[in-house]
Amino acid sequence: MAAEVTNYKCLACTGPLRFDGASGKLVCDFCDSTYEVAEVEAMMKEQNDAAAAAMKANADSKWDTDGMSEDWGNDAKGMKTYTCKSCGAELICDETTAATCCPYCGNQTVVPGQFAGSLKPEYVIPFKTDKEAAKKALKKHYEGKKLLPNSFVSGNRIEDIQGVYVPFWLYDCQASGDIDYSATTKTVKKVGNKEITTTKYYDVKRSGSLDFKKVPVDASTRMPDGHMDCIEPYDYKELKDFSMAYMPGFLADKYDVSVEDCGARMQERCQATFESEMEDTVTGYDTQSVKHKAVKVEKGDVHYALMPVWLLGTKWNDQSFIFAMNGQTGKLVGDLPVDKGKYWKYLIMWTVILAAVINVLNLIMFNMTGGTLVFMGFILPLIIGFVIVSIMKGNMKSIVAQKAGAYIAKGGLKLS
Repeated sequence: MAAEVTNYKCLACTGPLRFDGASGKLVCDFCDSTYEVAEVEAMMKEQNDAAAAAMKANADSKWDTDGMSEDWGNDAKGMKTYTCKSCGAELICDETTAATCCPYCGNQTVVPGQFAGSLKPEYVIPFKTDKEAAKKALKKHYEGKKLLPNSFVSGNRIEDIQGVYVPFWLYDCQASGDIDYSATTKTVKKVGNKEITTTKYYDVKRSGSLDFKKVPVDASTRMPDGHMDCIEPYDYKELKDFSMAYMPGFLADKYDVSVEDCGARMQERCQATFESEMEDTVTGYDTQSVKHKAVKVEKGDVHYALMPVWLLGTKWNDQSFIFAMNGQTGKLVGDLPVDKGKYWKYLIMWTVILAAVINVLNLIMFNMTGGTLVFMGFILPLIIGFVIVSIMKGNMKSIVAQKAGAYIAKGGLKLS
């Protein structure tokens, strides 16, 4: 019976091949042989076609299992088994896994049937960074974080690090609409001993459209959406036609969130970007606010692609922390814990320093007294101290809502 999986082996020594992002080739770590992607594609085409056909045939075939129990409960829900061609081991993975590694012989294994038919991606961006680059990026991520607990750095260990090709839907769309703003300008004129403030009120109307190309939304429920948004953007100049030759050495998933469900997130990001671009055209006013808006996002083409992501899992004080790094650009994100003791230490420190400076200046120059001295010498330093430590605390958080500004089509906003 034909196998449902294929192993990428070296022609010289039969060792496992892996895709190397630095060279853009498949390499063998045993004999140092290297192969071009196109060369391996041609070499593996017959095996991949046979494996995909075997997967379909096995799914369609029926066996008499009336005498066997099918009550596995939830233990085997969503799981599949495949046979490794190298050693015959049964590989167990979930129903979305498309590339993995045999735990017995170490051969990189691809499940071609997961990419067959409508599930086959159109594009892939190959990995350019390696595991060591991900570790260095995490270490650099800790630097300069004044509120990070000391024990987090010293006692924190990377428990898991995986390179994963994550499924993404890439959307083309157009956002358009009308937005009305209320705006004001203020002028102050001194007449004698009096100051006269004149406020003018304006109704500002804008109408326009904004095109977007290939806005990415991750299509895997196993990937944290916030992390996937924040490691953007990807450089689409390196977007390649899909080939399974890029898979060896990494995990890969197929999508399990539909294009329709992911579309809602895409529309939110594009609408927010459109509104921000429109607001940037309202200039020359002292204040402005949205009075009314009617915005719609019209659907265009959609594409299916695999993007490279390094996932790093760490644990500290029985808490799990997940970090994600763009496997192409090296951008790493992940929220960090805040040391409450350091938070209050820096608040008190900044408050005392600012209060001392203001009170010294008061003795030398200003001679403030009463309520003015209390506010300027004590309350104001405390307020500024809170602002400073709030900024420091904000630096510990890198998972924030993302707009779609990186995917605005050439020509930008069109005002009508």
